[in-house]
Amino acid sequence: MTSLKPYLIRSIYQWIIDNNLTPYLLVDAENNQAILPKQLIEDGKILLNIRPEAIQGLSLENNAIEFNARFSGKPMHIFVPIVAVMAIYAKENGKGMVFDQEDEGFDEPPPPEIKPPSRPALRVVK
Repeated sequence: MTSLKPYLIRSIYQWIIDNNLTPYLLVDAENNQAILPKQLIEDGKILLNIRPEAIQGLSLENNAIEFNARFSGKPMHIFVPIVAVMAIYAKENGKGMVFDQEDEGFDEPPPPEIKPPSRPALRVVK
């Protein structure tokens, strides 16, 4: 079963854009796979403005978010694994979603416990 998180990110992003707000992405910058501007990382996190006017080539896939942006005038390709996304919200009102980092990797519910079939309890009625 695929993770629900990338679907939520895409839908919240679209909702923010539809309401003419600025989508911000809070990212765990300590993720080894993330490609981020190191000079903007604070306390192991980075806040990215992903408004269409601020970036180019946005790709919101099931396993990663990618886009091109300029930081201090220098172009950079950004790569954010979905597991590194901590929150997506609108700058103007703070509405959006914060994701629980402790639950990563546990998107699938545990399989239901299978009980052996019990014997039928039939009796003869006269």
